[in-house]
Amino acid sequence: MSTFLELGLKEPITKALLDLGYEKPTVIQEKAIPQIISSRSDLKAFAQTGTGKTAAFSLPILQLIDENNSNTQAIILSPTRELAVQIGKNIQDFSKYMKKMKVVTVYGGASIEEQIRALSKGAQIVIGTPGRAVDLINRRALKLGNIEWLVLDEADEMLNMGFKEELDNILQATPKSKQTLLFSATFPAEVEAISRNYMTKPVEITSGQKNESSDNVSHEYYLVNESTRYLALKRIADLNPDIYGIIFCRTRRETQEVADKLIKDGYNADALHGDLSQAQRDSVMDKFHNKSVQLLVATDVAARGIDVNNLTHIINHKLPDQIENYNHRSGRTGRAGKKGISIVLVNNKEKGKLRPIERIINKKFIETRVPSGKEICQNQLMHLIDRVQNTVVNTAEIDDFLPSIYKKLADFSREELIQKFVSLEFNTFLSYYKNSKDLNDISRDSSRTRATSDNMTRFFINIGRKDNLNPAKLIGLINDQKIGDKIEIGAIDILDTFSFFEIDKNFEDKTLEAFLRNQPDFDGRSVNIEITKKERSNGYERKDGKKPFAKKDSGFGRRRSDENTSKKPTDFGVRKRIDRKLSDRPKSSVDRNAGGFGRKRK
Repeated sequence: MSTFLELGLKEPITKALLDLGYEKPTVIQEKAIPQIISSRSDLKAFAQTGTGKTAAFSLPILQLIDENNSNTQAIILSPTRELAVQIGKNIQDFSKYMKKMKVVTVYGGASIEEQIRALSKGAQIVIGTPGRAVDLINRRALKLGNIEWLVLDEADEMLNMGFKEELDNILQATPKSKQTLLFSATFPAEVEAISRNYMTKPVEITSGQKNESSDNVSHEYYLVNESTRYLALKRIADLNPDIYGIIFCRTRRETQEVADKLIKDGYNADALHGDLSQAQRDSVMDKFHNKSVQLLVATDVAARGIDVNNLTHIINHKLPDQIENYNHRSGRTGRAGKKGISIVLVNNKEKGKLRPIERIINKKFIETRVPSGKEICQNQLMHLIDRVQNTVVNTAEIDDFLPSIYKKLADFSREELIQKFVSLEFNTFLSYYKNSKDLNDISRDSSRTRATSDNMTRFFINIGRKDNLNPAKLIGLINDQKIGDKIEIGAIDILDTFSFFEIDKNFEDKTLEAFLRNQPDFDGRSVNIEITKKERSNGYERKDGKKPFAKKDSGFGRRRSDENTSKKPTDFGVRKRIDRKLSDRPKSSVDRNAGGFGRKRK
């Protein structure tokens, strides 16, 4: 393998690369840099996310660009603000010893006036998103008449995001004499069309087979049903205490729901989707970069352009609608020579979608069993012991306290101290997973199970779907009655005009008393609850003997595992969300203090 100096780069660039810790070029850099330096031919490059694409196209441009000419000579287009900002920062780092080099990044969601002022001062390289670039071209602030290089980074993503018209406009506004450099992780028909229409006999290079997945990423799938999908997700997270990853969902609503559940259950999680403002998005990404958020729940569109290193896991809560997007998702882990895992949660119907993905990535999915409670507890315990082993003791800070501590613990043996220490940290976790069910037994979807566990009481409530009730609102309503601390809520079944919910049997009387005392209302309607009892037919009737439903004998009474409603059994990183309200809280309970199950968001 060559060095950067051997690739023909000048000393100011190689000096900056040395400062940044760049030693050897990656495969795509080794192929692209000399090709761009030595030839004016257009270039079509396949390069997976995390293979060093930015350096592959920016270093040869820096090598060839005229520093003494303040006109814009290179424009680099990227699909998202985050990626544009990252590319701009990288190029500034690469060119820090090129004193006359000016780099400007333009994107939506920021002041266009400031960007116009920056462009008016001159910038040899402009990085931007297609929409903002077109806007600046129309305002005559971004002038492309002297462009020597046009770079389309993650071209497939830009087309997926609907930027075809903007790309056409930008490409038409550039000189025919320019060199076009197209970089893409996949090559669908739309990208090939861009190549045919706007490139002249392009040279093609790859850092592997087109669309093929990185060898550093292993691909696993877990078989679930809809009632165990979220539980399996939590178990995977619990099995990997140091997990740092992205959970991909298909819709904004699903993304927010999964994130809200994880946050409520005590995980360091947050959501990233198109409904967030730019300020909220920046806040989420800052927390994810500094690892105060370990699990980022995101849509494909929102996650495009995210450049985060050292991700351990990618979890596909649902497969993408376009199977080509799977490669974009999985390519965010296993970077820079490190190993990564891409996990897919699928039901029996979705399992058939794995085969075409395997053909695209040229890798096989490994079927993996959802971990048992015992496996999780063992992993968590060993992780705790590892943390103890690696803890640095600051004797200067604790020396004054040690004599009294030794005296107080003098009666305990070494074994007893270890047992107590482990129990103090771990009893809650062990209790949570005690007698946990095997989630791999999906022969019968638990959503069709009618039985109620012996330790839960089932209640009838006189409001339902037609009252705009949903599970989140019902939980909020129950919490607002301040029945008790951390009560367990089991199955919730919302029907048209009434509903059912289950509560820990130990709180049966307190639940009745609380609703009677508070006389709550829901959107102006008085709320009443009654205890239901089982019939031999496995239906439910109220204690007064009247059935709350007639002919319907299936489709409700779904029994959820306690894991559905119990919080994560540790308090690691639990944080309170204050930046967004949970939109579907009932109006009647917005201003009340939450009690009991869950946490109320402020």
